[in-house]
Amino acid sequence: MKTLPLQNRLKIYIYVICALLVVLGLRLAIVQIFHSAEYQTKASENRIRLLPVLASRGEIYDRNGETLAANELVYTLSLSYLEGNDQKKIVRQLVTLLQPYYPEVTDSQIEEKIELQKYRLYEPVVIMRDIPWELAVKIEETRQDLPGVSVNIEPLRVYPQGTLAGHVMGYIHSINQEELAASGEKYSINSLIGKSGVEKVYESQLRGKDGARRVEVDSQGRPMGELVTMSPVPGKNLTLTLDMKLQKVMEASMESNLLRIQQAHPKAKVGSAVLLDVKTGEVLAMTSSPVMRPDDFKGKLASSMVSYYFPSGDKYNPMEPGAAVNRAIQAQYPPGSTFKPITGMAALESGNLDPLNDLINCQGRYWIAPYISCTGVHGNENYFSGMADSCNTYFQEAGRRAGKDNIIKTAQDFGLGQKTGIDLSGETSGLVPTPAWKKEINAILINRKYDNLRKQLQEKYENLIAAAKDEQERETLQKDQKNESAKLEAQYKIDYNFDTKWQAFDTFNMSIGQGSNQYTVIQLANYTATIANGGYLMEPHVVKKITDPNSGRVTEIKPKVVRKTSVSANTLALTRQAMKAVTEEGGTASFLFTNFPENISIASKTGTAQTGRVGDISLSEFHGVFIAFAPADDPQIAFAGVIEYGQHGSESVGYVAKDLFEQYFGLVDHYAAITAAEEKAKSNLQKQAGAETDNTVNKLDNGDTTSKE
Repeated sequence: MKTLPLQNRLKIYIYVICALLVVLGLRLAIVQIFHSAEYQTKASENRIRLLPVLASRGEIYDRNGETLAANELVYTLSLSYLEGNDQKKIVRQLVTLLQPYYPEVTDSQIEEKIELQKYRLYEPVVIMRDIPWELAVKIEETRQDLPGVSVNIEPLRVYPQGTLAGHVMGYIHSINQEELAASGEKYSINSLIGKSGVEKVYESQLRGKDGARRVEVDSQGRPMGELVTMSPVPGKNLTLTLDMKLQKVMEASMESNLLRIQQAHPKAKVGSAVLLDVKTGEVLAMTSSPVMRPDDFKGKLASSMVSYYFPSGDKYNPMEPGAAVNRAIQAQYPPGSTFKPITGMAALESGNLDPLNDLINCQGRYWIAPYISCTGVHGNENYFSGMADSCNTYFQEAGRRAGKDNIIKTAQDFGLGQKTGIDLSGETSGLVPTPAWKKEINAILINRKYDNLRKQLQEKYENLIAAAKDEQERETLQKDQKNESAKLEAQYKIDYNFDTKWQAFDTFNMSIGQGSNQYTVIQLANYTATIANGGYLMEPHVVKKITDPNSGRVTEIKPKVVRKTSVSANTLALTRQAMKAVTEEGGTASFLFTNFPENISIASKTGTAQTGRVGDISLSEFHGVFIAFAPADDPQIAFAGVIEYGQHGSESVGYVAKDLFEQYFGLVDHYAAITAAEEKAKSNLQKQAGAETDNTVNKLDNGDTTSKE
């Protein structure tokens, strides 16, 4: 084949190149003329990133304007994305700087944070918040050796009252992947959000609206420059229903009484209490001990605090109860004798009990099996003396006359076994035992038990038959298996019918607050308030108003009536009178309120509740439970509290109620005494620290070099 001359081949190449240039030119013209706006928008979107400028969270105050949660400006350490070995090198240098201040920090922890943000490389990774000023200075001094590392000033939540109302406040912590995915574009991986308490429930009001910095990035998503900043909008402020003075008195009294009781009962490490305004449902004070310090959760929880909040082990250990739980709304307890007003009202409403003239004779135990014992031999009791003496015999007979259905109806009518609807996270329901519930739960337990017995029987005879010497022995074993199986099934029917049906003893146990009754402290407080206010079941709440600092708009949280109970006004009045007898001479709580004036009488009910916990000694280990309202004749406030293993309610958590009522009615200023003691302790610590410093200086002046610090 004849080869084309070189000149001809060059011409062909030139024509091809020219054709390609023409096509390219046409394509560029089309893009410029017809798609210019579209591609400019895409390029801008790829080039510009919006970085959040954190808004200050709304502040939280008590009902009198005392600050419970605020914000402070802190130094935040961040790291912008770097590639490959450069990033590893900077991380190593950063860890070296951090470890004198934070020994637990490691390279892998920082790299894990970076990995979580791999799809948002333009956004700096927050390594640590609230770093000390000395560390911030040191990082700035070595800035030239730490490319990508920055220290910014940002607002961060602070709780100036320490542990005060810690469980009510809740805490903020880093957002997790599930929360981030559910939030849309509202948060970033660096966000802190409310995780419990008011901080969680009112997150949308508290969080505010972040501002933004428009940052220009390169093709790798790395920042190249800043363009425009939009100012953040702070969150809304909350005013709580809590009274800081009452809250402080409640917490101090709870702690001092726990310490007192622990001398005789070491398990008594847990207590909780609630004080309500009976007319509005406002929570005036709420505590749960062990206490929570919300500031502990703003960053990584210190290893020393993990076991305090989240003790290890599947089984509950009373000696290490864990402080993360708000026991006022999450823990469930048998109410003990504090349930007796429910039984009494059910019996009165049934028409089968005359409160004054029906005398029930107590000889130390009830006369129907299982012959549940009483706290004493009380003789003839009516409604008022029976309540004052907390007579088990009287209220078992009252329960029998009322019948289980009326007791259950009354308990549910007063909100027991139901969530109250309080505006706090994690509330549990509790339990009013019913025939349907008993059948359902016991059917599961009985079937599980007998399924295991059937399996064991089957395995037993399979092994015996397999080892049989001859056919005759096998036949004998098969007959034995059939007979034993028949006996097992007969016993199953007996147990199933008995254990899944409501028995008389179930009514007797429920009547005195034992058996399967399980309620939260907030439910007990609300039911007490409902007796006090004339039968109006309120929805408790901890937020009183929400204030928008930008517009000045105030949203008041109005009292909410859940329902008016079906119990008559006369029955309620008789029950209030009977509960008043508990604190009068001869009553189980008479010694608590002897210093109260006549115009501030107290109505209450004491409780000594068997714990029902596996391993506890049923006849010697009890929870102390106490409910009360005051003044008895014109109620304003209602109280409920529990001290685990506190034994008698009047002798344990009853003292917390006493201190609160004294403070509320101005009889004793416990708050002033508590704050004076705190100031004295603080002054002593400062003097001690000053003395140690002076001593060190004197030693150095005298040539003593044994101390170098």
